[in-house]
Amino acid sequence: MRILLTNDDGIHAEGLASLERIARTLSDDVWVVAPEQDQSGYAHSLSISEPLRLRKIGEKHFAVRGTPTDCVIMGVKKILPEAPDLI
Repeated sequence: MRILLTNDDGIHAEGLASLERIARTLSDDVWVVAPEQDQSGYAHSLSISEPLRLRKIGEKHFAVRGTPTDCVIMGVKKILPEAPDLI
């Protein structure tokens, strides 16, 4: 099972790390694509006037200069080799 994780608190948030640990008990195919910085309150927002920037920070770990929605779109359309089973 392929799992894509994101959040609105940013790539280095403790909650995301905890969620990843839990997800890894369910699957060994866990991908993390999250905002570079805290984006709390922007969960349903989409960037339209600023370019998105993607940075690989580790195996299956990516930071996006954008909103959580941007992260999911980038993960599904550009990063993951196939669609995730769970987001």
